[in-house]
Amino acid sequence: MTMARSSRRSSHWAIPYLSLVLLLFLVSPAFSVKHHDFKRCDQSGFCKRNRALADSFIEKGTSDGSPYQLDAASIKFKNGLLHGSVVKTLRTGDTIKLPLTIAFLETGNARVTIDEERRQKGDIELRHGSVARKERYNEAGAWALTGAGLQSQKTAQLKKGSDGTSEVSWGHNSRFEAIIRHAPFGIDFYTDGERQVVLNGRGFLNIEHWRPKVDKPKEEENATEQQTPTEPIEDESTWWEESFGGNTDTKPKGPESVALDITFPGYSHVYGLAEHAGPLSLRETRGGEGNYDQPYRMYNSDIFEYELDSPMTLYGSIPFMQAHKKGSSVGVFWLNAAETWVDITKARHGTNPLSLGLGGGVVDTSTHWMSESGLLDVFVILGNSPKDLSKSYGELTGYTQLPPTFGIAYHQCRWNYVSDQDVKDVDRKFDKYNIPYDVIWLDIEYTDDKQYFTWDPLNFPDPISMEQQLDESERKLVVIIDPHIKNKAGYTVGEELQNKGFAVKNKENNIFEGWCWPGSSHWIDAFNPAARAWWKSLFSFDRFKGTLQNVWLWNDMNEPSVFNGPEITMPRDNIHHGNWEHRDVHNINGMTFHNATYHALIERKKGDPRRPFVLTRSFYAGSQRSAAMWTGDNQASWDHLAASIPMILNQGVSGFPFGGADVGGFFGNPSKELQARWYQAGAFYPFFRGHAHIDTRRREPYLLGEPYTSIVTQALRLRYALLPAWYTAFHEASTDGYPILQSQYYVHPDDEKGYAIDDQFYLGSTGLLIKPVVTEGAESVDIYLSDDEDYFDYFDYTIYPGGSRTHTVQAPLEKVPILMQGGHIIPRKDRPRKSSGLMKWDPYTLVIVLDKKGEATGTLYADDGETFDYQHGAYVHRQFTFSNNKLTSSNIGAKGPKTSAYLKTIKDVQVEKIIIVNAPSEWANDKLVSVSAVGSSSADTELIYHGPAGGKAGWALVRRPGVGIGVDWSLSFLQTSSKKSDL
Repeated sequence: MTMARSSRRSSHWAIPYLSLVLLLFLVSPAFSVKHHDFKRCDQSGFCKRNRALADSFIEKGTSDGSPYQLDAASIKFKNGLLHGSVVKTLRTGDTIKLPLTIAFLETGNARVTIDEERRQKGDIELRHGSVARKERYNEAGAWALTGAGLQSQKTAQLKKGSDGTSEVSWGHNSRFEAIIRHAPFGIDFYTDGERQVVLNGRGFLNIEHWRPKVDKPKEEENATEQQTPTEPIEDESTWWEESFGGNTDTKPKGPESVALDITFPGYSHVYGLAEHAGPLSLRETRGGEGNYDQPYRMYNSDIFEYELDSPMTLYGSIPFMQAHKKGSSVGVFWLNAAETWVDITKARHGTNPLSLGLGGGVVDTSTHWMSESGLLDVFVILGNSPKDLSKSYGELTGYTQLPPTFGIAYHQCRWNYVSDQDVKDVDRKFDKYNIPYDVIWLDIEYTDDKQYFTWDPLNFPDPISMEQQLDESERKLVVIIDPHIKNKAGYTVGEELQNKGFAVKNKENNIFEGWCWPGSSHWIDAFNPAARAWWKSLFSFDRFKGTLQNVWLWNDMNEPSVFNGPEITMPRDNIHHGNWEHRDVHNINGMTFHNATYHALIERKKGDPRRPFVLTRSFYAGSQRSAAMWTGDNQASWDHLAASIPMILNQGVSGFPFGGADVGGFFGNPSKELQARWYQAGAFYPFFRGHAHIDTRRREPYLLGEPYTSIVTQALRLRYALLPAWYTAFHEASTDGYPILQSQYYVHPDDEKGYAIDDQFYLGSTGLLIKPVVTEGAESVDIYLSDDEDYFDYFDYTIYPGGSRTHTVQAPLEKVPILMQGGHIIPRKDRPRKSSGLMKWDPYTLVIVLDKKGEATGTLYADDGETFDYQHGAYVHRQFTFSNNKLTSSNIGAKGPKTSAYLKTIKDVQVEKIIIVNAPSEWANDKLVSVSAVGSSSADTELIYHGPAGGKAGWALVRRPGVGIGVDWSLSFLQTSSKKSDL
């Protein structure tokens, strides 16, 4: 029986041994991840076999021995779809047919799918009397893909190439081309004649075909097969069963892994593969100085106190990778829900063998993708820029949900607030100290004996009054509900789960029992539509008694975490709905659960739904459509603070930008300095939550004492002031797929010096450049500026010239380093409030940061922040432009049936202040600004000018210009002398 590696402890274990072990484990939070609980590649049979195959081709230096060949006679091509058969030739001379489909898409992308004919037809035999499906898992796309971006281009053209190739051209003016090699099978993708992506160029393609188990004489069972070029699998020791950590995985279908090498010629940097605790620019994984010796692993797991700078798996998996170089970006999306490993190597060639793309030499990045089961299903995404990739990938898997406004404000959490009176007291003290917050959270201790959908009758006897107090200040409550359901007689939810057959089953096709916080537990099988419908019913206000409409949800432990399971999760041979094995669906499991919760919350208020807020720990491609995420059980250390930034940046690159890290660190007690600096960094996480372990000291901001309470409060107020900019950035993510926090390479894709920078970032398209302090005792940071524009300190307008320069920016403890890039207009709300809900009707401030040409642009998106009415036009989307000494506001939104009604609700919401940074010196003598708004006569308002001094830019202030936020208007500066003399 394995010891649980998890972030919470249970007080109700039925087995005393487990209770003792868990207690001993958790009384010492200084412990770190136990590597022996989680596999390395050489302990994973299919990873070891595929790495060995790769080694055999690396040694030969050629892919000519690859046993895969495209049967040219099988090729059929119509309407942008190529069908054919890849033939795998065994050392015996027998052949295996592998159906191939290549879709050349309208978007310019391509999708390559390889199946296995015998499994496809169900023409195989399963061992152990298993009820598992015989096919390769083929439903990952039903969960991950939206259906958009999948249309093939009917005008794509196929022609026979030379030397045993077929060539397909597609896209506008046929700018995309694929050269399909027949023997060995492989594909080279080109854009405008330049080779971008190569599939199977190194010969690592491997589809482990079904074969019957042939029992050998005992003395031969562990013998290693003689490797040959056509069948280099090293041995059969893990084909039929595999043991690890005292657990044995039976394999009724035998070996069925899929693997492929994908090369990016000329690309020295690759990004993505969330979630890992490492740098943004992914490291090589075949050893060497500064490299990892293990592939990046994607197998969603409950990792206790994860280590940093590691390719170890974490809680979520998004098998999407971007490659970027000057002038071009490409990507691959490996659509597979099983355990996956990815090796990365770089080949340097050219005049400078040490070059990483910084001059002289050329770098090719090669990757090797290996999954335990399922189809080989890969999208090749061809683009010009990182933004192109984000949009294309978002079109495939969906864009980030547009959250309710409170979701992007500050969340206060710990494990655990001990009673409803405790919650009320914390709420009152935030108000006493004038500290804003929007949401308070309850961990597992709020339940009655770890039974979800119940309340502890002693400590939470009156949850309604608690929620009503929160509602008075427009605040919300989030409670935790996990996928493990307590196995206890008389517990209605648990009994319904069993009686209705909605639980995951074991390999014998009986209900699976494992251990988690409640002790003996069963797990909801959210792959089952009937189970999801039942799950919806549990959240109705009449069933989940004690909840009001300001209660939202936290889904934790949904990897799933099973304390006594292999690698702290479910056995791979468990059975899910449709008789798919857990090995086939593992990485999607968490998404099915948080999706079910999201839709359950929509159903709570039929006819008038509110946008749900759901936090998930486990995720997959597509999770961004219905949840936020956080980086799990981090530590109260400076290193973990620093690591949070590239982790969150990588979430954005991977298409799931609504992420954050536990502010202050989950384990341990941060120093006051660390906590203050973490709040300053957290104020620029898309998801902003303070959280702590049950054994840590209480760390609500008002307990810190001065000056730290004021410093944290200042960081929180900064977040609230910038909520209009944050909400606009979220809108961009929800419509275009762009990251909310954007790295240096993303914003400046032509500056090679910034490709590996991952400790500073921009907030959306606002031009705000932030570099949090992540080093103890530091009072300054070095910020690199790529472009030739001037940047200005957010607080005092100190000028920092750009142009590939690095500047030292002073950052005493009370200051977070923020620069404003010239050329942007930033919307704010400057009136301090208790919560974002109380800011709804507050006026706006516009900060105009003029560039060297005296120009600036910016946008504002706003809606009611609560309902789905924005989908029917109930929003404002404004373009602000400053040019030729004139500021204009124009509508860039589309009208809908609810536009007019919404505009009426905000007709009194105005711009109360305009700040112009880098204002020209000739404004020194100007006193008036002319205002012209739609539906009103022109008027003049006062301008106050402050000249440049001490390296700081001049700036001007216009108070109360009298213009509404939802209508067209213009302000003209530099008035005539006659108007000036009238003052």
